[in-house]
Amino acid sequence: MNYRALGQTGFRVSEIGFGAWGIGGRTVGHTSYGETDDATSLAALSHALDCGITFFDTSSAYGEGHSETLIGEAFSGSKREKVVIATKAGYDSWDRAPDFSAKAIEASADRSLKRLRSDYVDLLQLHNPPAEALRDSGLRETLERLAAAGKVRAWGVSAKSPAEAMEALVEFGAPVVQANFNMMDVRIVESGLLQEVERRGAGFIGRTPLCFGFLSGAIGHDTIFPPGDHRLGWSRAQLGNWIDGARDLLSTVGAQPGREGVESALRFCLAFGGVSTIIPGILTAAEAEVNAGVSRLGPLSATTVTQVLAINRTRQFFVRPS
Repeated sequence: MNYRALGQTGFRVSEIGFGAWGIGGRTVGHTSYGETDDATSLAALSHALDCGITFFDTSSAYGEGHSETLIGEAFSGSKREKVVIATKAGYDSWDRAPDFSAKAIEASADRSLKRLRSDYVDLLQLHNPPAEALRDSGLRETLERLAAAGKVRAWGVSAKSPAEAMEALVEFGAPVVQANFNMMDVRIVESGLLQEVERRGAGFIGRTPLCFGFLSGAIGHDTIFPPGDHRLGWSRAQLGNWIDGARDLLSTVGAQPGREGVESALRFCLAFGGVSTIIPGILTAAEAEVNAGVSRLGPLSATTVTQVLAINRTRQFFVRPS
């Protein structure tokens, strides 16, 4: 496993991280990846660390805190110092409105620490905050107070879009930002966000590097998603566009559907130096092993990356609502 600096936080993190949304289990509506088994999730967390993955990204909203609880169980005690845990505050449940007030963020952080069985969280990210929340001096003071108390070692913003990540970076000086990034979503490159991250020496966390699993190439038009799976909430046109787009992109990079597809998608993201870590969703120990192994393969070639970016300039992978 290769490790990269998380901006100027002082953390070195595995370039392949662990996206822990899925292990939270089923939540209301189409807001999860369906039912999960805790024993399987704990095995995935443990094996991920064995494979060199040290960065684990979760949220108080994932399983309404259940993802944090599992991470706390997996890494309490002597294992705690071996991992960098990032969580988020602002949303506690997908069926309740977010609350970015200073009081709510502090209370959320305290609840997260209890679930994580830890006195501190390495990175506390505001979860899709609106600009007006970031402008609240009381919120900034709360983050600074949590840091001074040793409860939070660094803070950042997990943004809804690259444009909002840019705003958090430029206007509010966020030391770490998180946004979507994959072979079918290169907005962080096209918008200049990644270049600005590098210029400022900030940390960048790339989520959805497999585009919700579609870039594995293993999802077809006849795939049936489990109850509660968030992909059931997307239009048939969008699902079809991702399925066909993934097929064409994997053909371009010379990867077969399945493991090669996963490897190529992750290697594409690793080709960008401004990326600190990418966080594919992991549900099983086998997935942890495959994802971690990509670090040994190195990034895709510059020529191949250029081809993928060129396709994105002529093809729209996101279907706009009519």
